[in-house]
Amino acid sequence: MGIFSRTRDIVAANFADLLEKAEDPAKMIRMIILEMEETLVEVRASAARTIADQKEMRRHIGKLDALQANWTEKAELALSKDREDLAKAALVERQKATDMADQLKAEVGVLDDALRASEEDIAKLQTKLREARAKQTNVQTRLESANNRYKLREMYAGPKTQDAFSRFDTLERRVDDAEGRAEAMGLGSVKTLDEEIAELRQSDRVDAELAALKARLNNNANKEG
Repeated sequence: MGIFSRTRDIVAANFADLLEKAEDPAKMIRMIILEMEETLVEVRASAARTIADQKEMRRHIGKLDALQANWTEKAELALSKDREDLAKAALVERQKATDMADQLKAEVGVLDDALRASEEDIAKLQTKLREARAKQTNVQTRLESANNRYKLREMYAGPKTQDAFSRFDTLERRVDDAEGRAEAMGLGSVKTLDEEIAELRQSDRVDAELAALKARLNNNANKEG
């Protein structure tokens, strides 16, 4: 069963309300557009049939007009020959053609009204269809944006990301433990005799270099003085 029952329903439709109430807005707008396109095809097909009927009726009216003229000529001919009876019979036939032509002209007038109504309906349907397609573009854009935001949030706040950072934390903890064990190995260790003597020698070299530097600075100062 369709969303709309007739053209009037489509023209009066509020797409925003329909989409707001829909569980799947994208699916709803596709159904709306499909039904509107089908309705537009039907209205155009009806208008095409109306135009074809009008053409046929107008051709028949033309033939009836010619027939009226023909019976008029026959009536005139009968009168010219003093055949009033034949003239009356010809006029009766002419009147039949006239009545039939008038009836067809009235029907053409009705079809004209129907065609104008169809033209208005087609214009309104096309306007609504453009509106629906604009809504479809808007809905698709919003859905794509929402999906992209969800993917980004999933990327930086989802369980996979949290699990990865949890593993990083575990690795860092292992590194901390290894470094701690290495540093702990050096706590409270006793220096050997060779290490202590080497430190004394290193200290003597540093003291000698410091004394030499002081001497150079003093000499430079005296020369400048």
